[in-house]
Amino acid sequence: MALLNIVKEGDGVLRKVCRPVTEITPRILRLLDDMLETLHHADGVGLAAPQVGVLRRICIVEVEEGVVYELINPEIIAREGEQKEIEGCLSIPEKWGITDRPEKVTVRAMNRRGEIYEATGEGLLARAFCHELDHLDGILFRDRAVHMLTDEEVEERFGKRQG
Repeated sequence: MALLNIVKEGDGVLRKVCRPVTEITPRILRLLDDMLETLHHADGVGLAAPQVGVLRRICIVEVEEGVVYELINPEIIAREGEQKEIEGCLSIPEKWGITDRPEKVTVRAMNRRGEIYEATGEGLLARAFCHELDHLDGILFRDRAVHMLTDEEVEERFGKRQG
């Protein structure tokens, strides 16, 4: 496994729509493994392929340690409720915003064995699913934010100044 470079806002790859995965190859499996290692190293909860410069419909989410969702060609098939919560992104470091996301979502995706499965998440997991799937369509959380936090608000919320 290898650590991958996480691209930052301003890199055009983050604004592109990703292509579907048509077959599970050793390269796709290596990408999944490398993305998970990169996610752990960055201490994040989700990572999408375009964030590491790969325009494929792949993302991983790990909200609870050891419970990893590998999502290949994912789509949201159900959503309900609403949550307005703080959100950040590994590609937009040290910036935080309040987004309006569903409280509960169900995604359908393919796993590394090519099997279709569904997963339902609530709260943070639902938010992470939505956030990562947005990346696959060139959408950043900043686009969905109803309010971006100021440095003062970040300091108040987290007890430290960013930057």
